[in-house]
Amino acid sequence: MDKRVQGGAAPRIQTGIPGLNGREELALFICILCLYAPNITRAVTLNCSQPDAKSLYVEIEKTFYLSAVRPVYSLKTPTNVTLSVTLYSILGVDEKTQILTTYLWLNLEWYVEYLSWDPVQCGTAVVTLPRKKLWVPDIGINECMDGDTSPKTTYVYLYSSGLVSDSRPVRAISSCNLDIYTFPFDVQNCSLTFNSYTYLDYDLRVDMGISGEETLRYSKLVMTTIGEWELLDIKAIKVTQYNFSNETYDTIVYHIVMRRRPTMYVVNLLIPSCFLMIVDLLSFLLPPEAVDRATFKMTIILGYTVFLLIMNDLLPITGNRLPLLNVVFSVCLALMVASLLETIIITKILCKSNHSAVPHWVKILVFKYLAWLVRFPQKPGDQVTDTHSTTTEASSAFFISHDAMKLVEPAKDTEAQDRTRLAGPAVEELKKLSQDLLAIRSHAEEHLPDYRADDEWTQIGHIIDRFLFILYLLFISFSIITFTVFWVIWSSQ
Repeated sequence: MDKRVQGGAAPRIQTGIPGLNGREELALFICILCLYAPNITRAVTLNCSQPDAKSLYVEIEKTFYLSAVRPVYSLKTPTNVTLSVTLYSILGVDEKTQILTTYLWLNLEWYVEYLSWDPVQCGTAVVTLPRKKLWVPDIGINECMDGDTSPKTTYVYLYSSGLVSDSRPVRAISSCNLDIYTFPFDVQNCSLTFNSYTYLDYDLRVDMGISGEETLRYSKLVMTTIGEWELLDIKAIKVTQYNFSNETYDTIVYHIVMRRRPTMYVVNLLIPSCFLMIVDLLSFLLPPEAVDRATFKMTIILGYTVFLLIMNDLLPITGNRLPLLNVVFSVCLALMVASLLETIIITKILCKSNHSAVPHWVKILVFKYLAWLVRFPQKPGDQVTDTHSTTTEASSAFFISHDAMKLVEPAKDTEAQDRTRLAGPAVEELKKLSQDLLAIRSHAEEHLPDYRADDEWTQIGHIIDRFLFILYLLFISFSIITFTVFWVIWSSQ
């Protein structure tokens, strides 16, 4: 046995260099390190010659050439980055391009292992340095669709413990999957995903500096502008993201929940549309015989069309689903057109009296069923209108006079032998009067059926008008109930 081993000397360790043990190899490594990289040994611990900024900067400057690599002694050690976000403002939402524009305050913190000093010896515990002089993690927002146009900050804070604090404003123009089905009462949930584009999770670990609840509280404190959108909630979670090689990244996802303020859209879109629908509904009170009723309805349709064209810029253009408000406007326009068509049909029915009598099946369908269904008070056997009463009375008087003449004719036969005796001016006047009465009867019989048909067509027009008005009200009620059900179903999801 070797005497050196028995005497308690260190055993010989077999290394890559023949003839050298472990201690000798370590001493040789330190000598080579001091010869070729003298700055590294001095960068491990900063020793300021004087407690002033100049001497501290001279010592820190010796480590600037290391900014290309992660600030760790061993590259097997991951760098821990703490991320926190404050939402300062929601600048706008573009439904057409599905883009959310926000203004954020982003803060990143990490440690530089070889940059630490004694605050007493160097005279300060914190300094500001240009960002480009230090290693900075490449953490960005995955959803960003455009460059950052926010003001640039060029400095970071460096503390005596080696902690680096990088705070900067970010104007994020990010993509967002917008659901505008319930516009303008919609609630949007947009995500901002923060991770490194280069470093995997075994090189760079990203953690949340503050929770989502604290982020929401701080954001509401600093938000001073009241725009179209109201911030409801911010949820922050840490997830693991995979790439195509099945490698993982540390990822922080912020879910920003916001609600649109609908006041402007209610005042400019919904209320005028409701007013026009009410006016169109009240137009049924106009008499169907009047030509002004159709003209009035056409004016309403024209005004509603112009209203939709003017307010087209306020409506969302694209989205995953058609907004329910667009469907409401389309249904309102369709109802107005249907109301105009109803007026045209009633006008045609009322004009039918100038051409032909009412068919028998129409009388049965309208007077027997529709009149009962709509509770129309007037029936086909009712008294005719005042304009035709004079003609009816004259015709009745004629029938009575004619019957009286028939009773007088037998008396004239019995007195035939006395004609010669009684012939005179009175008999001639009676003959002339008989001829005149026959002519009046013939004329009345020609015109009385037309008066009756005109009255029947008028009653048919009024009955059908009331029936279609009831259908109009039922369809409006059904549409309101349907939209309400869709709204409740969406709200419960």
